[in-house]
Amino acid sequence: MHDDRRITEKRLDRFVRERLVPAIYGRSVPLSLSSWDVPGEPVPAAKALHQPFVEQEHNAAWGRPWSTKWLRLRGEVPEGWGTADGTAVEIVVDLGFSADAPGFQCEGIAWRPDGSIIKAISPRNHHVPLKLLGSGMSVDFYVEAAANPDVAQGWSFAETPLGDKASSGDEPKYRLGRIAIAELNETVWELNQDIWTLSGLMHELPIDQPRRHEILRALERMLDTMDPDDVPGTAAAGREALAEVLSRPAYASAHELLATGHAHIDSAWLWPVRETIRKCARTFSNVVALMDEHPDFVFSCSSAQQLAWIKDFYPELFIRIREKVKSGQFMPVGGMWVESDTNMPGGEAMARQFVEGKSFFLKEFDVDCQEAWLPDSFGYSGALPQIVKSAGSRWFLTQKISWNQVNRMPHHTFNWEGIDGTRLFTHFPPVDTYNSELSGRELAHAERNYRDHGRGRTSLVPFGYGDGGGGPTREMVAAAHRTADLEGSPKVRMGTAKEFFTTAEAEDPNLPVWVGEMYLELHRGTYTSQANTKQGNRRSEHLLREAELWCSTAAVRSGGAFAYPAAELKRLWRLVLLQQFHDILPGSSIAWVHQDAERNYAAVARDLEAIIAEAAGALLGKGSKEFLLNAAPHARSGVQAFAAAEAVPAVRPVVATGSAGGYILDNGIVRAVLDANGLLTSLVDHASGREAIAPGQFGNHLELHRDTPNEWDAWDIDEFYRRNVTSVTEAQSLTLELHGGDAVVVVERTVGDSKVTQRISLEAGAPSLGISTAVDWQEREKLLKIGFPLDVRADRSASETQFGHIFRATHTNTSWEAAKFEICAHRWIHVGEPGYGVAVSNASSYGHDVTRAIRADGGTTTNIRVSLLRAAKFPDPQADRGEHVLELSIRPGAEIADAVEEGYRTNLKPRLVKGAKAAEPLFTVSNPALVVEAVKLAEDGSGDVIVRLYESLGERSAGVVTANFDSRAVHSVDLLERAVDAPGVAAGTGSAELVLRPFQLVTLRFTR
Repeated sequence: MHDDRRITEKRLDRFVRERLVPAIYGRSVPLSLSSWDVPGEPVPAAKALHQPFVEQEHNAAWGRPWSTKWLRLRGEVPEGWGTADGTAVEIVVDLGFSADAPGFQCEGIAWRPDGSIIKAISPRNHHVPLKLLGSGMSVDFYVEAAANPDVAQGWSFAETPLGDKASSGDEPKYRLGRIAIAELNETVWELNQDIWTLSGLMHELPIDQPRRHEILRALERMLDTMDPDDVPGTAAAGREALAEVLSRPAYASAHELLATGHAHIDSAWLWPVRETIRKCARTFSNVVALMDEHPDFVFSCSSAQQLAWIKDFYPELFIRIREKVKSGQFMPVGGMWVESDTNMPGGEAMARQFVEGKSFFLKEFDVDCQEAWLPDSFGYSGALPQIVKSAGSRWFLTQKISWNQVNRMPHHTFNWEGIDGTRLFTHFPPVDTYNSELSGRELAHAERNYRDHGRGRTSLVPFGYGDGGGGPTREMVAAAHRTADLEGSPKVRMGTAKEFFTTAEAEDPNLPVWVGEMYLELHRGTYTSQANTKQGNRRSEHLLREAELWCSTAAVRSGGAFAYPAAELKRLWRLVLLQQFHDILPGSSIAWVHQDAERNYAAVARDLEAIIAEAAGALLGKGSKEFLLNAAPHARSGVQAFAAAEAVPAVRPVVATGSAGGYILDNGIVRAVLDANGLLTSLVDHASGREAIAPGQFGNHLELHRDTPNEWDAWDIDEFYRRNVTSVTEAQSLTLELHGGDAVVVVERTVGDSKVTQRISLEAGAPSLGISTAVDWQEREKLLKIGFPLDVRADRSASETQFGHIFRATHTNTSWEAAKFEICAHRWIHVGEPGYGVAVSNASSYGHDVTRAIRADGGTTTNIRVSLLRAAKFPDPQADRGEHVLELSIRPGAEIADAVEEGYRTNLKPRLVKGAKAAEPLFTVSNPALVVEAVKLAEDGSGDVIVRLYESLGERSAGVVTANFDSRAVHSVDLLERAVDAPGVAAGTGSAELVLRPFQLVTLRFTR
């Protein structure tokens, strides 16, 4: 038989493009248009609908970047339209859409004159059924059109001014397309769906399979049956020609896909938060309308923040959503406030993502989410399994690890074991996208790609346009129906995430196990990009810690006279949690987003400082004595942890002497030698007498690298950055300042086109050397690192993560280890050999790298470098330009416990407050290995005190937590403060005895 496949396939493509698609809407008449251009930021519909609308031309240019145009559409449906069987009347609204996917260009939402939402208007979903207008044969409704510019520009990663409203210009970006009343031929539309499904399947089948040729010949018969000059009249016959191949059942062994509707809406990214709120309204209104048409359609919606926005700004839509939740179609998933980054948020912040998210879903919908849902975050902390389980959840889903550059994860369904030993049922959808259209290509890829055949047979496929929103369409639902049981295709069934996890969990009781973090081999630059955002996050986390601690202490000590500001603290927590979204905190958003973030962080700091001041005033009373409020979990300057008392000054001041143009600083604990260029040539702790700096080398070494990743500028650092480096060693000036018993060496440098001032300080009584680096950063596509070559033979480094730390190899024995050339650490990173180690702590930097080399003398140099600043050109071409102050410390002779303490010293600066009386701590902990991360009052308003703590050293640790106030009972609770049985916890009335496994997380409730 002659192979004429390509001839028939090309014939089919042209028929669909030129004959079938134009016949979907057989007749149309234009609508009368009027419009109102919003002069500034978007306004509510209630305001917009009462503005003076003026006549609007069809096909006119419109839409300066980020502007909003309201259109009023009016007309009468011609007599007889939509009355014949298989026809319906719809309004078609083309705002000037390109062929690109929804979410990255102009968008709209249709409103009734009474101010209620109809549905979304987007590039692949721009119809409004007449029946939704509720106005008989008359058409009268509004479209809120958003001129969101295409910042992505085809993913060229080209520099663009469009991400900042101030620089985006006034040139219209769009031109109105067809806006008309149209008659939909439902038979032609259904035929188009038949062809799309069969053609997509055919192209995925092997050429030597009969099924492929069977579909081809059926499509050929359909083409022969159809009259290209009368598509509507012959569409039914065309469908009949395809009916037999569409009815063939799937193989008995076919992979099964549970398809759940989804719209991964980034809470900010290439658009600001204010636009995300409207994206949510567009998407969710579209979803609810689709549910009315298809009772079997189910939608999975993560991010409580997004539904909270709907409740606040679109209450009528929120009521409709609540009804769909009750019917089981609109399903909250994930249980987090936002789909946050998981590399950089601190332990308590990561816990609060679940506290706030799950609490919102429980309160508003009576839904207790059992799955963590993070399809697009940039790697997954090894602490996450324990946090998810501590929130009362059972399952975890992600997609992003499929983006790994080098190594492929070995399983799609497995148990993920966290740093403390907690195991969490985990699934990676093998479809490798969270934006599926349920195409033949995607379904076939899911089946071929699934790595657990033989043990399991079910995987999840989230379908719907995402990132910029849009969600599922009626075409996708049609595809799900056609592939429910179709030969050659996996079986597709629409359902909930819970249904999938319940099914998959039962398929294999002996799952494989992945231990530790799931490191994404991509987007490593997100640990460093947008330093101001990262600094704001770190500062906010610690201010929240202080505010809750001192407010709790004041409330308990005052007997209720001080009112705990629960609502205000919740508001501030939610704002900080929002900004931990996986494109805000990582620094991968447009300038507008980060400008908003910085303003928000400034407001958070202002409000929390006021709260702390009020609590301290209530706690200490009015007086002239100066007290140190120690919010750290370790004693400081003679003040107990969590206490307020007069500080005990260090007995021995720092001795600073000149040496060869440099200085020697010595406080009796640490001795540091700085040469004439301010380079750290020696660092010795007197306790061990051992030199920390490798022979012949120097610390405080600034290095400037070329930083030109292949793509994803703000996201990526590619390994080849190391091959182009400028070593910065020369100082323009070196001066010494003495402040009481402390000494500071001030070093002026130039790095590229940037001025750098370093303040290298040794304080009296301090076990570490502090280095504050102030930079007026004026580089482009550069990476600035600071390094410390250490005389330590370490085959692994320890990096702080949530509620513990994680070890990573310093060598590159395997491709998995080599891929971790840039790693994330929270407040500290530590390298050591038996009996000796060094810790480097930071106040706001997350990116690090650790390398090793063998010297000529046989010793090992382990080099810790901290990434300080980047200068990416996309999506924010001015990223990080300007002034920064980046602080770190280096502590020689440090064990892990010292590193933990140093992390708090660097991030919780001394808080000195005047008052009349000291305040004892609410709690004492007998073993410093048990670190208290949070002290707060209970969420239920009872006044009970909550203490969250964890084992910090990675070993079995025992201790007693004792309340220094009247307590009648102590209970173990989960993150949502519900009673649980916690292993290793023996609770009494005023104390709890703990024997905790490594990194175990415990939350205690003390009933007052």
